[in-house]
Amino acid sequence: MPVMVTRRALLASSAAAMLSAATKPFPKGFLWGAATAGHQVEGNNWNSDTWLLEHLPGSGYAEPSGDACDHYHLYPHDIRLLANLGFNTYRFSLEWSRIEPEQGAFSRAELEHYRRVLAACREAGLTAMVTYNHFTVPRWFALRGGWEKPDAPALFAKFCERATRSLGDMTGYATTLNEPDLTALLSWIRLPNGRTIGQMLASGLPAIRKQLNAPAFSSFIMADSRVVIPNLVRAHTEAREAIKSIRPNLPVGYSLAMSDDQPAPSNSHVEEKRAAVYGPFLEAARKDDFFGVQTYTRAIVGDTDQPPPKGAELTQSGYEFYPEALENTIRYAAQKTGVPIIVTENGVAADDDDRRIEYIRRALAGVQRCLDDKIDVRGYIHWSLMDNFEWNSGFAPKFGLIAVDRETQKRTAKASAVYLGTIAQRNAL
Repeated sequence: MPVMVTRRALLASSAAAMLSAATKPFPKGFLWGAATAGHQVEGNNWNSDTWLLEHLPGSGYAEPSGDACDHYHLYPHDIRLLANLGFNTYRFSLEWSRIEPEQGAFSRAELEHYRRVLAACREAGLTAMVTYNHFTVPRWFALRGGWEKPDAPALFAKFCERATRSLGDMTGYATTLNEPDLTALLSWIRLPNGRTIGQMLASGLPAIRKQLNAPAFSSFIMADSRVVIPNLVRAHTEAREAIKSIRPNLPVGYSLAMSDDQPAPSNSHVEEKRAAVYGPFLEAARKDDFFGVQTYTRAIVGDTDQPPPKGAELTQSGYEFYPEALENTIRYAAQKTGVPIIVTENGVAADDDDRRIEYIRRALAGVQRCLDDKIDVRGYIHWSLMDNFEWNSGFAPKFGLIAVDRETQKRTAKASAVYLGTIAQRNAL
């Protein structure tokens, strides 16, 4: 499959090569990577709860994921491209719905598929960071109540044990859950109609259950955070134990969605928000090998998160363009967990790739300041490797370092890919 590199990207490469040698190095062995999530790039993940919702009238999805980026078949090309750009790490997720399509029935064929993905990483010289759950779950799990059920953690731990038995020997880092705090975070974002995003999503659940004739159906993004947070904390700790029972020396952690929370001029509830959204997860992470920070912007916190300041530059996702947020969340997470930090996601939705380069430059300057202050940061993994399916927003937001033509599946490296890849090769700003 042909891989294109634009003239603009080549110019970026030449400019990066001309940077002064008097640059600040990152620590030896620093992880430089890009991330994907199975459902967002693999395509045709038809046995998942999200595929079900995408095709349900009134569920709020702009479009279905369909073939997505066909990464399920094209992963060898994508992994080689990532390595050729200069990166040393690939973060990707396992699709639980493929591996355990029915409760207790594990697919050897799908486990072998992911083993081939890991082998491709090893052949390309990439460290594999495997996420065991990136939002989506099997239909059978969602239809029985999802994360709301008390036995959900044990079911997830069983999946993690089986996956690790097949894949753990080729995995470099394991993250159990991706952003398990997201439902709580959405309960702090208020819409113009006065409701929070969390309230809006939860209000749609009864109609979805009625359409499906499934009274217990629950999807992570729609679940009541007060119910699922204790279960998700237990799911992480039980999954960590299951993974370690197979491979004790495999570094295990998980990642949180974290905004740079800053107090509003009056009636600020920053500490209340932090306690509700991050608190239980940060406490559990103190027993982990590392903690994954995932940050895109800041939040001005009153009684809820306020809209971006008037006149602020906004991204395609409607976030404030604020790359300095990453430094502040790293500092906060390091202080609260006391374990090494890996930036497992950071990026920007933008059609203008020059803005992506500027975002990366300023975000990495913040990472370097953290390192200067002796904060133990072990890696920077960009979201995302390629333009992909962004959940309810469909394919419109462009987070990728690599553009994807969805008609031909042709990949085109952007200037930002060359820019960040050159930094990774140099291991220095």
